[in-house]
Amino acid sequence: MKFRLSSFKKSEHNNSNLFLRIAWYIFSISFFENKIPFPSFIKRTILIIFGGRIGKGFVIKPSVQIKYPWNLKIGDYVWIGEKVWIDNVDKVVISNNVCISQGVMIETGNHNFKSKGFELITSPVYIEENVWVGFKSTVLPGTTIRKNSVYKAASVIDSKLNPYRCGES
Repeated sequence: MKFRLSSFKKSEHNNSNLFLRIAWYIFSISFFENKIPFPSFIKRTILIIFGGRIGKGFVIKPSVQIKYPWNLKIGDYVWIGEKVWIDNVDKVVISNNVCISQGVMIETGNHNFKSKGFELITSPVYIEENVWVGFKSTVLPGTTIRKNSVYKAASVIDSKLNPYRCGES
């Protein structure tokens, strides 16, 4: 493994123009990333204005980072806890009745450490219905979390990790 960071070439995975990104960063810092408990309906409206698709009954706590709302689709009755980071350089789709607990990180990008250029590799994340992701867990790129899954605190989640299944014994 001999990557050379000096040969890294920045790629554009954000599907937006510079003005939109700057505007989002200002709104993100003002309404999402700070500790002021702005009502969820205000944050929902802002996410929709910036291209997010957000369902009804959405609850989002303070100190949440969302990289690109235009890559975010959230179903009905989804709760996002404090200090969640959705680093969505690729698509993140969250279905209905999902709880993303405090401090969770959802990651859609990684770098190819086998390449000299250390290129960015992206892969979407899908979270199906009736899921609870425990606090301080990390969801890795390319993961699909199947419906009725519960992950304990501090889990590192990929599509291979077996969850506790709600309604199963």
